[in-house]
Amino acid sequence: MQYDTDIQSLHKELFLQARELLLSYEGMIETKKPRITTYAVPGGGVCHMRTMPYGIDFGFLKGAKMEDKLNLLTGNGKAMRVLPVRGDLNEENARYYIDQAMSLVS
Repeated sequence: MQYDTDIQSLHKELFLQARELLLSYEGMIETKKPRITTYAVPGGGVCHMRTMPYGIDFGFLKGAKMEDKLNLLTGNGKAMRVLPVRGDLNEENARYYIDQAMSLVS
């Protein structure tokens, strides 16, 4: 499972901090899949998360529809956008994007 890899990586603490933040949202459900850990609410998917060589990535499933006033999202696909996090987790920035992702779940 990717989750097991994530909690054994060099960025374990960052991953666990971000996980705690995601799970603090009411109704958030974590699903540990072989290649990724996903987060959803009963209405649909919010994001996925995994460790990377530089830190962690939040992959927002409807990120292309989100406002990016902080200019932190990467990607140019039809739907997905990624928030790469290097070093410390800025919870205010992460909440800015998570809140939007939650509002897009139908």
